Amino acid sequence: MGRSRMEVFAEEVSDRVGRDLTDYPDLWEYSTTDLPGFWRAVWDHFGLDAIAESGLRRADPVLADSSMPGAVWFPTVRLNYVDAVLAHADRPGAAIVGLDEDGVRTEITWNDLPRLVGAVARTLSDAGVRQGDVVAAYLPDIPEAVIAFLATASLGAIWSGCGQDYAPEGAAGRLAQLEPKALFTASSYRYNGKDIDKRADSAELARLLDVGTHIVVGDAPDGATVWADATSNGDDLQASVRVPFDHPLWVLFSSGTTGKPKGIVHGHGGVVLEHLKETGLHADLGNDSVFFWQTALSWMMWNFQIAGLLVGARIVCYSGSPLYPDADRLWQIVADEHVTYFGTSPGQLQASRKAGLVPGRDHDLSALTTLGSTGSTLAADLFTWVDDNVRGRAASPGSARPDLPVSSISGGTDIVSAFAGGSVGVPVVAGELSVRHLGVALESWSPQARPLIGEVGEMVITAPMPSMPVAFWNDADGERYRTAYFAHQWDVADAPVVWRHGDWVTLTDRGSLIIHGRSDATLNRNGIRMGSADIYEVVEAVDEIAEAFVLGVDGPDGAYWMPLFVTLVPGAELTDELTARIASDVKTRLSARHVPDEVLAAPGIPHTRTGKKLEVPVTAILAGRSDVNIDPKSVDDYSLVEWFRQQGKAHEW
Repeated sequence: MGRSRMEVFAEEVSDRVGRDLTDYPDLWEYSTTDLPGFWRAVWDHFGLDAIAESGLRRADPVLADSSMPGAVWFPTVRLNYVDAVLAHADRPGAAIVGLDEDGVRTEITWNDLPRLVGAVARTLSDAGVRQGDVVAAYLPDIPEAVIAFLATASLGAIWSGCGQDYAPEGAAGRLAQLEPKALFTASSYRYNGKDIDKRADSAELARLLDVGTHIVVGDAPDGATVWADATSNGDDLQASVRVPFDHPLWVLFSSGTTGKPKGIVHGHGGVVLEHLKETGLHADLGNDSVFFWQTALSWMMWNFQIAGLLVGARIVCYSGSPLYPDADRLWQIVADEHVTYFGTSPGQLQASRKAGLVPGRDHDLSALTTLGSTGSTLAADLFTWVDDNVRGRAASPGSARPDLPVSSISGGTDIVSAFAGGSVGVPVVAGELSVRHLGVALESWSPQARPLIGEVGEMVITAPMPSMPVAFWNDADGERYRTAYFAHQWDVADAPVVWRHGDWVTLTDRGSLIIHGRSDATLNRNGIRMGSADIYEVVEAVDEIAEAFVLGVDGPDGAYWMPLFVTLVPGAELTDELTARIASDVKTRLSARHVPDEVLAAPGIPHTRTGKKLEVPVTAILAGRSDVNIDPKSVDDYSLVEWFRQQGKAHEW
């Protein structure tokens, strides 16, 4: 194998600064202490002068203001995200592959991209969409969604997407804030073996948004434009609209479980730089790569997957259930499409383990070079499961790569990127995120704002990143933005302003990261703080347990209740023996104080639409607080919230 792009980049930077930065810790240190030097090196490495109006001259500033919030990056630059994608349009082969549950496969070649993007951009332009206008989408994860986004961005218009699992009212609760001029929808999709008719929902959403232009993939109602017509309107895209570095590219939304979803705005330039760094350097993707991350339009990983196109990789869109007809479905796609980087979730890996799958034996995964995971903490036992069943220890010889690294990453909608995770060439330790990513000045802080090594603390970012939000939508004075990330009260008066992300982490002396859970959902029994993720790792390794949900509830007169709710795999029962075994495993692998007060079988666990457990609001509900109003449209199964409310009422303090 040849050298990785990270190795090449490290040598380039070493030559620039006149010292050896080829060891990752040294390169990371440089990347967070000389932000202008590092990000200019990223710019140069990926040849971004070719897509920027007038390029980046030596005298042009990279970071004109390093304040947080309010950092000003590349103030002289004008560019467009789409140009960085279409720079690869002369490549042969498919750029985007679309798959559904029935195995129907579509391809969009690199050579097709300029024509399709240009045609849809002309359709939008003819409908009056201009720079700064918003275009909304209500679509499954299909190639047409990628084309619609690229066409929107090419005009300097602003994109915002929502998955079709939302009801029209739920989608409108997000998209109506933006007052979009145009809407893309699909008439149907297939999920869990069923055809889901979305014609009525799409028409209702178009009415709720009062859009002037409605473009439909599939059967279109009267007054709407069918996709085939939208893509036959004009020739190749001749020129995108070059915009300032921080011009809005898209608006992503927070989960909105306890209030109106916040519209998080990211800029063209920040996303291009961050995503090139992540995909090109950390993931080592290039024009021989096939990138597949199972996702949906409501999740930032959809936006991140498109970044594969920035480095000339092929991306795979899958619009079906990851577990239909069974947990083997995604592994079959990985094999069939010769995927080199497969991104998934701990839930899908856990389902694969529970189903007894051995993907490395049953499929040809010889193309696979990296397995990524995000959405929640990846337990150490799942790293081991991948070692044994995907790498090939339990597989037949030669059917899987023996050196397949697992990249567990942590980032989020807030930066539409990663703070930490795996990286090419860095050893993987089970249960850990291997490194802090380049350009991410991540520390773990005590309540006194003191950096910690080997101790649990609050995860903070002490220096700006290019893809930190440009703004929140409808937040003219920036107050909601500041409150969300920069307003934490530390126990010292002179603490510097930092981004507090809300994760409870341990930074090891090797520079790796262990995430223990959300700091606002920390279990605090008798003054001892514990992470829910640590308990989930133990409990969800039990064969009979499908999912766990542990909460710490403050009661009257200093009382504290720490129940563990579990869902069971089919055929299992929560017997006294199983309860005792769970308690014993938790005590042995963690400590006696981690043992829950009781174990209760639940009909399900409530999640946000992107799969995160609703620990904070459900804890408040169990405590009997009447001021908790969870938006039913933001939860995968709102009836579960009511079930937990009844558990709180029934608990005897």
